[in-house]
Amino acid sequence: MKRSIVGPAIAFVVVLGAVIGLQYLQQGARTGYAALDFTLPDLSGNPIKLSDLRGKIVFLNLWATWCPPCRAEMPSMQTLYERLRGPDFVMLAVAEDTNADDVAAFVKELGLTFPVLLDTDNKLPARFGVTGFPETFVIDREGNVIKHVIGPEEWMDPEFVAYFEELLGKKT
Repeated sequence: MKRSIVGPAIAFVVVLGAVIGLQYLQQGARTGYAALDFTLPDLSGNPIKLSDLRGKIVFLNLWATWCPPCRAEMPSMQTLYERLRGPDFVMLAVAEDTNADDVAAFVKELGLTFPVLLDTDNKLPARFGVTGFPETFVIDREGNVIKHVIGPEEWMDPEFVAYFEELLGKKT
C-alpha cells in the first residue's frame, strides 16, 4: 500500500510556520533586562565602556554605513543629541562595519558630533539579540534596557522628544 506524503507535508509546513512565527514574536522589541556590558573604541581609538556610563540615560544605536535606513535616521539622531546633550544623556552609535575608514568618512560627511563606536568584529548584535539594522536601545541610569526600537525612526518626533525629556527630568 502506497502512503501519501501530502498530509505529513502539510503538517510539517504548519508546524514550521508556527515555530518561525513564535521566533519572530520573541525577537520583537525587548525591555526590562540589564544591558550587557561592553567596551568598544570610538573613532579616535579611545575605549568606551558601557558600565562607566551608569547614572546617565544612554541612547545606544546599532547601525552600519551600508544600511540605507540607518543612514536616513542619522540626521534626526544628531538633532536629538544636540537638543538633549548634557551630563545626564549619552548617545552612542555603534557602527557594525568592518572598515573604520568608511565609518569615519560617513561621520565627517554628515557632521555627526555624538560618539561613534566601532564593532568591527560584529560582536554586539548577537549580545543584544539584534535582528537587523538599525536597532536602538534606551538604557536607564541603573543600566537596564527600558526601550528597544527596531528599525529607523524620526527621533525628533514630539513623542520621542517628550519621552527622553521626561527621562531626563527636563521640561518640554
